[in-house]
Amino acid sequence: MLTPLASIPSPPQAEWYLGPFPVRAYAICILLGIVAALWILERRYTAKGGPKEAALDVAFWIVPAGIIGARIYHVFSSPDAYFGPDGDLLQALRIWEGGLGIWGAIPFGALAAWWALRRRGLRLAPFADAVAPGLLVAQAIGRLGNWFNQELYGGPTTLPWGLEIDAAHLVGGYPADTLFHPTFLYEMLWNLLAALVLVRIAKRLDLRHGRVFWLYVMLYTAGRVWIEAVRIDEAEIIFGLRLNVWTSIAVFLLALVFFVAIGRRTKDVPESVWLPGREPAGDDADDDVDGSGDKVDDESATAPPDESEPRPGATAT
Repeated sequence: MLTPLASIPSPPQAEWYLGPFPVRAYAICILLGIVAALWILERRYTAKGGPKEAALDVAFWIVPAGIIGARIYHVFSSPDAYFGPDGDLLQALRIWEGGLGIWGAIPFGALAAWWALRRRGLRLAPFADAVAPGLLVAQAIGRLGNWFNQELYGGPTTLPWGLEIDAAHLVGGYPADTLFHPTFLYEMLWNLLAALVLVRIAKRLDLRHGRVFWLYVMLYTAGRVWIEAVRIDEAEIIFGLRLNVWTSIAVFLLALVFFVAIGRRTKDVPESVWLPGREPAGDDADDDVDGSGDKVDDESATAPPDESEPRPGATAT
């Protein structure tokens, strides 16, 4: 007979040593998330017609830029630990102890992606659409790092999936036997569900031109609003709400505007991964893939059009 779940235990340790070298669970979770996101990105981007090596080449710039941006956002959104009376600015360099903000990772990573793609003559929007589901999967895996670090948990709960927290990691003066909402698990499940929904909607509605990415932003921020409301870790409070709640609301509305505007502006407009004038010519085309991702037959591509048949768009005015 199965015993009902009474609580979720926290891991007994978050780091191990290989000789003098520490191996931290938080870092492992982040790296596993990055690997998963890159695997998804490469498959989706090449399916769109992107050059096979481009995804990993661009990711070489995105990953460090995203981590730097994520850390910068965390430091400035939780300033007391670094700039307060008892703060330690050097603590900002200790990324392995936790503290990465997605709101810094996205713009820094996007800027790095735009720069790296532009050098190769590629558009940002198709790349962003390709990477969006992978970002959700990476964020889900990364949240396991919070579980190992026993951080960013929610308020007290009597639910059977309450999270056990060791006395050394308790906040707010709660008794040692208190169980807390496992917000790492909530966000992990939300992100995985959102990734599935994102792929299904994108395929059914044939979303392009960056709309998959902006839908990802809306799905993620919708979940982040209620998850942030459950958390009890220290945070900047503005008009009674945590800073990240206001950020999520603002980013959701911004994403909604872009999603709708792009849909109206690009209706019936074909998509290419290449910038105008940068398309590969002849033998330079990768595996005979045109900008739309469809295989091109060499013979049909070079044959003159059949004048007996009307040309596509010949009746357009």
